[in-house]
Amino acid sequence: GETQCGTKQRPCLCGPVQQRCRGQFLSEHVHHKRGCFGFGQRAETQRRQTPQHRGSPPIRQGQRLYKLLREKAPGKDVVFLLDGSDSTRSGFPAMRDFVQRVVETLSVDDNKDRVSVVQYSRDPAVQFYLNTYTTKAEILDTVRGLRHKGGRPLNTGAALQYLGDNVFTASAGSRRPEGVPQVLILLSGGRSFDSVDAPASALKQLGVLIFAIGTRSADSRQLQEISNDPSYALSVSEFTDLPSVQHPVAQSLKRCLFFLSSCLFSVDTAKKDIVFLLDGSDSTRYGFPAMREFVERVVEKLNVGQNKDRVSVVQYSRDAEVNFYLNTYTTREDVLDSVRGLKHRGGRPLNTGAALQYVRDNVFTNSSGSRRLQGVPQMLILLNGGRSFDNVDTPASALKQQGVVVIGIGTRGSDKSELQKISYDPSYALSVTEFTDLPSVQEQLSSVMSTVPVRAPSAPGKDVVFLLDGSDSTRSGFPAMRDFVQRVVETLSVDDNKDRVSVVQYSRDPAVQFYLNTYTTKAEILDTVRGLRHKGGRPLNTGAALQYLGDNVFTASAGSRRPEGVPQVLILLSGGRSFDSVDAPASALKQLGVLIFAIGTRSADSRQLQEISNDPIAQSLKRCLFFLSSCLFSVDTAKKDIVFLLDGSDSTRYGFPAMREFVERVVEKLNVGQNKDRVSVVQYSRDAEVNFYLNTYTTREDVLDSVRGLKHRGGRPLNTGAALQYVRDNVFTNSSGSRRLQGVPQMLILLNGGRSFDNVDTPASALKQQGVVVIGIGTRGSDKSELQKISYDPSYALSVTEFTDLPSVQEQLSSVMMERKAPGKDVVFLLDGSDSTRSGFPAMRDFVQRVVETLSVDDNKDRVSVVQYSRDPAVQFYLNTYTTKAEILDTVRGLRHKGGRPLNTGAALQYLGDNVFTASAGSRRPEGVPQVLILLSGGRSFDSVDAPASALKQLGVLIFAIGTRSADSRQLQEISNDPSYALSVSEFTDLPSVQQQLQSSVEAVVIDASPESPTVTVDTAKKDIVFLLDGSDSTRYGFPAMREFVERVVEKLNVGQNKDRVSVVQYSRDAEVNFYLNTYTTREDVLDSVRGLKHRGGRPLNTGAALQYVRDNVFTNSSGSRRLQGVPQMLILLNGGRSFDNVDTPASALKQQGVVVIGIGTRGSDKSELQKISYDPSYALSVTEFTDLPSVQEQLSSVMSTVPVRAPSVTPIVPGKKVTDFYLPKRKAPGKDVVFLLDGSDSTRSGFPAMRDFVQRVVETLSVDDNKDRVSVVQYSRDPAVQFYLNTYTTKAEILDTVRGLRHKGGRPLNTGAALQYLGDNVFTASAGSRRPEGVPQVLILLSGGRSFDSVDAPASALKQLGVLIFAIGTRSADSRQLQEISNDPSYALSVSEFTDLPSVQQQLQSSVEAVVIDASPESPTVTGMLTSTASCWPERLPDLRDAEVNFYLNTYTTREDVLDSVRGLKHRGGRPLNTGAALQYVRDNVFTNSSGSRRLQGVPQMLILLNGGRSFDNVDTPASALKQQGVVVIGIGTRGSDKSELQKISYDPSYALSVTEFTDLPSVQEQLSSVMSTVPVRAPSVTPIVPGKKVTDFYLQKAW
Repeated sequence: GETQCGTKQRPCLCGPVQQRCRGQFLSEHVHHKRGCFGFGQRAETQRRQTPQHRGSPPIRQGQRLYKLLREKAPGKDVVFLLDGSDSTRSGFPAMRDFVQRVVETLSVDDNKDRVSVVQYSRDPAVQFYLNTYTTKAEILDTVRGLRHKGGRPLNTGAALQYLGDNVFTASAGSRRPEGVPQVLILLSGGRSFDSVDAPASALKQLGVLIFAIGTRSADSRQLQEISNDPSYALSVSEFTDLPSVQHPVAQSLKRCLFFLSSCLFSVDTAKKDIVFLLDGSDSTRYGFPAMREFVERVVEKLNVGQNKDRVSVVQYSRDAEVNFYLNTYTTREDVLDSVRGLKHRGGRPLNTGAALQYVRDNVFTNSSGSRRLQGVPQMLILLNGGRSFDNVDTPASALKQQGVVVIGIGTRGSDKSELQKISYDPSYALSVTEFTDLPSVQEQLSSVMSTVPVRAPSAPGKDVVFLLDGSDSTRSGFPAMRDFVQRVVETLSVDDNKDRVSVVQYSRDPAVQFYLNTYTTKAEILDTVRGLRHKGGRPLNTGAALQYLGDNVFTASAGSRRPEGVPQVLILLSGGRSFDSVDAPASALKQLGVLIFAIGTRSADSRQLQEISNDPIAQSLKRCLFFLSSCLFSVDTAKKDIVFLLDGSDSTRYGFPAMREFVERVVEKLNVGQNKDRVSVVQYSRDAEVNFYLNTYTTREDVLDSVRGLKHRGGRPLNTGAALQYVRDNVFTNSSGSRRLQGVPQMLILLNGGRSFDNVDTPASALKQQGVVVIGIGTRGSDKSELQKISYDPSYALSVTEFTDLPSVQEQLSSVMMERKAPGKDVVFLLDGSDSTRSGFPAMRDFVQRVVETLSVDDNKDRVSVVQYSRDPAVQFYLNTYTTKAEILDTVRGLRHKGGRPLNTGAALQYLGDNVFTASAGSRRPEGVPQVLILLSGGRSFDSVDAPASALKQLGVLIFAIGTRSADSRQLQEISNDPSYALSVSEFTDLPSVQQQLQSSVEAVVIDASPESPTVTVDTAKKDIVFLLDGSDSTRYGFPAMREFVERVVEKLNVGQNKDRVSVVQYSRDAEVNFYLNTYTTREDVLDSVRGLKHRGGRPLNTGAALQYVRDNVFTNSSGSRRLQGVPQMLILLNGGRSFDNVDTPASALKQQGVVVIGIGTRGSDKSELQKISYDPSYALSVTEFTDLPSVQEQLSSVMSTVPVRAPSVTPIVPGKKVTDFYLPKRKAPGKDVVFLLDGSDSTRSGFPAMRDFVQRVVETLSVDDNKDRVSVVQYSRDPAVQFYLNTYTTKAEILDTVRGLRHKGGRPLNTGAALQYLGDNVFTASAGSRRPEGVPQVLILLSGGRSFDSVDAPASALKQLGVLIFAIGTRSADSRQLQEISNDPSYALSVSEFTDLPSVQQQLQSSVEAVVIDASPESPTVTGMLTSTASCWPERLPDLRDAEVNFYLNTYTTREDVLDSVRGLKHRGGRPLNTGAALQYVRDNVFTNSSGSRRLQGVPQMLILLNGGRSFDNVDTPASALKQQGVVVIGIGTRGSDKSELQKISYDPSYALSVTEFTDLPSVQEQLSSVMSTVPVRAPSVTPIVPGKKVTDFYLQKAW
């Protein structure tokens, strides 16, 4: 019974254990015999038989393990959410006292802890943010002065949502991004009237630890839902009892973990980072003291110190909470003190997976004190008492990948197999019977753990993906490729699951032949490879294929074991040059750790293959370019912001003085000043450090003094990518002095002496997107290709031999910084190739040739693409297809007219955004190169152009449209960025007459859109001005002065339809429009309305919500804003107090939209808040009282006359369009896109041939060859596998050929939900060949042989939302109810006994598909209808609703008599409060649905009539908007108790909001209602247009109490 150590047998602490005991290495899978930890005879025998017990590797590995722990924790961010509703008035003082007592215990003064308090009832009101106060005294002072808010109902859900959006944010002081624990303490005195699930879940997703304390009036179940764990939901009778719960109930696991008390800690005395992860769930309450003692004893043996061992403790149950970080304490005594004070956390369920993920993301990080990047060993000791409720695989694997050595210690309640998965090696999973047994094994454990080896797990093989060029050019060579794959597979170890294989073929698009987890035997793989057929197609898009692999093949769901550290290998066989860019996708794969080998024929581009491969042959360097030749595109010599980023790594120690002198000489030539040039210097190695910011110094002398004092920083490795990201996020910002938003040119000069150890692609691209011009100067030690990537243009990457040679480029640099370089551009021609332009096409072709002649293509300055379109677009060539002007002209001369109809310009514009103005198609938009579209059109578009044109403008595309007399000039103006960019000719033969005009416009705009002329001034001819007035209770006496001020400003404006426009909005808790920008067209009318303004009153003051409101509802096309036509937008805010909600996000959103905000505040306002809100801090003006407003009037006029407006590259100009412009074309149904989803799970193996035959028979009936119908087949079990996409094959023969060759996939369980989700994300998409955006019906046919193991509701609903018609056919083993849920209608769910019976339902299926497709096709849509009255009187008091209840559905009755009978029997429901928003959402989700009888998808008009008697207690904006988006026409009828403005928001159009004094007066509006219903315009959705003669009317009766 003794081990070789001489210790007696003890209860077993471990599962498989590897241990060195007095120099003897033991390896034993310990059995649970009385829980024996001592190894007994088996252990001893095993030990003697184990040869590896001798030798040093385990010792060295053990020494690696022993390095892990410490540093000082940043505390926590604590937010108190207090129920301030009417029902808590008497208990509020007790709440206040509770908050004070908790704050007293926090460490605020050393910035360790931060505190925020929010009070709420119907709406939340922030009392102070996490960054408002920095001392405990200030917080306590404010808490003592808190006043009860009052109000009802209690909307806890809305308050939680608000916290996530506005309080747990960096701008509000939250340090969540830095890994600081986020804690929410909720004090509640009642049940929430709204839903808490989603917002509580969202907070938990953010990592917020929620504790809820409620009185007996609260709903304990609801509080448990809100809390991270039910045990975090505490109860008191009254708030006065709060002191009783102030100290957590605790004690739980006894002395558990002596396991590690010596385990790691005699390994290496140098240093290590050790994290203890303690199971603090309800089940460990009694064992917790033992765990705590165990941690103590382990720590007592550590050498804790800043540069020695570091320790962190994390406790978890449902989620994790850090007790202290690795950098919180620097002495053993402090750590022990904290450990002794640990209290059991409690909670359930036990989510070990989430906890492992949490420690990886938040504890083993640089900011939390981890020294992993410095190579210090990282160790995690898990003490666990039960099986995890969530999955542990991925997070455990992620920790191993990060090199963290995990040791898992469990009790008999733990899942041994789970612990083994979690542990770094199965032998590191140890166990005891109870935690109280830990002391008995402590000594033994000490010796075991003193030498625990930290070993790299033996390589488990590799995941090998073959990417085969299946384009037209490789047809003859394909058999040889196939043979090659077979020969390689023969050498792999597949059968023992060591190696896995996938094959993907590609041309224009990739097609997966099989995934890494499709086959588990070599025989299956070889069988499939032998049967591979050549794919065909062109062009060859290798970049897109590489991107696809990263997104869809090298993923866990596709069988990749990358998260487990298994090597990932890609073998590319290519027979030609890629037509798209391979850099970014190849780089992304390498970032994932994929090893890429590329094999090409002589037709392939060897340089391209080298770029793709992991170890390309170095390219020869170009000679050194002039330092900044043409770098800055017209830097305004008046002012610029220049940041120097200096390589301060160990390798530049001797060159640093030369760098410093170089910076000095450059600065000496600058005109430094507050409003002139600004300079910043940043030095970097492993990470970046700012020497001084752009706003630190305002004189050249100060800058030079600081530069002369620069000292070399040292350090390694060199992380240039991280440094670039750092300067983007921390230096080129408003707060650091950057004037980017005011249009001042931004420049970064990088001095670099070596290759970066991290990736530079993404941060370099991000800087370019932000408009920063980067100039990279490197030495011979630098990587030239890397510098070119980083630089704004490859020509801005300069080099010198040594830094001492920098003076040789100084003079050049000076001249460069004054030079202007005309930017290149990407030009796309979109040619109308419809039937009507046949005779004019040669003239179009000639015009394109003449324009191309003027471009600079050969030096890669300009790029060209041509697209022709009619019903569908067809790319003639992409922006990266040709690199010489000769090639382009050659192709243009050979263009043939496409033909076809109708003309769908909208679809073509959409296509360009998705497929042409993209990096993979050669667009250089991410690099800031101007994007130009020239449209030649000979007719009116049959589809809508608004949204796609607007989307292109949002991308920054400059659109010029040229039309003949047959074109619609108004439509062309809408498409163009400005009406002046829409040109007209009589015929296409007249195109030469506008060529010069076009070229001048393009050049002018391209120059404006480049970072060369970043500022423009407001056109004094016209502007849109909105006044936002603080109408809260606190401004009652100042309101007359505000009104007069607005009058005086308006008197100076030139008001008119095409001149200045004015709107006035008043706000307090929420905002109300007094009049819109398009309400009045004369100054007199505006002044009359202003003089009649009345103070609104109300509280609290929610300025943030008001700013958001004006952005969403006033600065809009329909409200008269001309923002999209380029008219300057201005908001003048008159404010008298600090906002109760957060203003950051809405203020930022207004600025992004280009709205210039001028904030005028009184002494009651928060100056810093006003500066945040204002477009520029200098636009925040101040007066003592509102009566002093005249004193700033002149200042305001001056600001308004010079206010800068962003150049189009930042906020593209888009012409407006009225919302009421609808055009519904008559067109023939264009066929359908049919996707078959086949159950390929283990249970369908025998039935699969019958499924395959069924698919063949259905395909036989389709019209594929004329591109009418398209087909895709997807097979699934646990994961989906695409057999081919909708655009893989274009002939029926190819499809049938492939279907006949389909092999059963196998696998389990059956996850139908995941498969449906996958289809929505990857198959019913334009890139996969879906023509959904063009209105082509989308059909899904599901063949299922069993019940799904995951939920199908949400993914099925999402597909239906996309307009997909779903038919489900199941065998008797399937769940018929589930299939009905999946289908669009229960009648679309068909059943057969076995798959062999499928022929019996084929006819029924085809009839259903045809019927639905015909109904859903846009044949002759109409937008008017007539609805007769259904009743002449209504009940006097009609229902209220806290929630909605359906009396009967649209498909419940089929005769008028039945409907009337049911209406006459309606009974009043009662209830409160009135949640109209929730009710609108309910009818959208549950009534206007296919299953409830709605025929929306068949195009039948949908109408909702709302009868309402009061203001809603919840928000109606989103659900009302959602109904309108769905095409539902809402008519709102309200009484005097209703909120008129709310009804107008809800109604489809404000004019559809009708009003009566009482419900008894309803007959008086009956005729008006009939008239509205007879003429109501119904938008036909592009996907599901309206079928004439039908209308669905759903009467929605508001239930008033």
